[in-house]
Amino acid sequence: MDELLAGLRAAAESTRIRILFVLSHGEFNVSELTQILGQSQPRVSRHLKLMTEAGLITRHKEGNWVLFRLREGDLGGALSRAIVDLLPGQDTELARDLARLEEVRATRAAAAARYFSNNAAQWETLRRLHVREEDVEAAMLHLAGPQPIALHADLGTGTGSVLKSFARLAGQSIGIDSSREMLAVARTQLDQAGIRHAQVRHGDIYALPFSDASADFVTIHQVLHFLDDPARAVAEAARILKPGGRILIADFAPHDMEQLRENHAHRRLGIGTDQMMQWLQRAGLVLAQHDSLAPPWRKEGTGLSVSLWLAGKPTTPSSHRTTTFRTSEARP
Repeated sequence: MDELLAGLRAAAESTRIRILFVLSHGEFNVSELTQILGQSQPRVSRHLKLMTEAGLITRHKEGNWVLFRLREGDLGGALSRAIVDLLPGQDTELARDLARLEEVRATRAAAAARYFSNNAAQWETLRRLHVREEDVEAAMLHLAGPQPIALHADLGTGTGSVLKSFARLAGQSIGIDSSREMLAVARTQLDQAGIRHAQVRHGDIYALPFSDASADFVTIHQVLHFLDDPARAVAEAARILKPGGRILIADFAPHDMEQLRENHAHRRLGIGTDQMMQWLQRAGLVLAQHDSLAPPWRKEGTGLSVSLWLAGKPTTPSSHRTTTFRTSEARP
């Protein structure tokens, strides 16, 4: 009762209602909220502080930014959503806020487009070496199956494409990446797709901002070959998995394209299944299935095969360990 009353008191002001409405459309920093609401930064910050303390919204720090969004779950989150749902469909002030919100999104999209433009050449060179990303993500969806996911954590989320692929299965999705530029791209992509139950966070793959046994499903897509210590990243992913949870990893199979070290900062020239099994076993995970996607045909020679590994976290330490291997080939 006290928590509910505190939440109602914290929301009982017109600007705070407007803030809840804006945050129901995604996450924004203080500067963006100031632009949308047309109010001073100290005033907006004060409203945000009160509502954060009351549990209506959440905040997280990302470099010099502090980003805000509606609270997920709990009484405060339910109250925030209920207040937003009760707002009138035709309200002049909220319509103006929404128009300015779209201006902020347009600015984000322009920044993302510049980033893509500046990096397009090296990405396109790499893409030509392996099966299309759309086919990789389709294979990931097929391997994962149709079962619903309560919390999906995507590690090294990049542009957020894997979050988008699994959005229809997940109740909540959180992507983690160490690049703020890529997070800006991912936010734009998720905004444009209208996916409101997904969010992205700046974070370290070796020290994830999740509590133990909190995620039902973890994906790591084309990340491990960049890392100095992939085994540590797999172990950290296992830490956040609930018993019975699953992890799906996609990465290049072993290859001899040494130029990828110099031109694309690859630390490893692919990952073999024997090596992956060792990392999974060390992390207390059980490999359930391994799939392989063949590279496209290239005049210049063989391209890169992509491997998919699906593993689970046993519900008990003595759970029976089984491994199934199947190889599937995708052609462009």
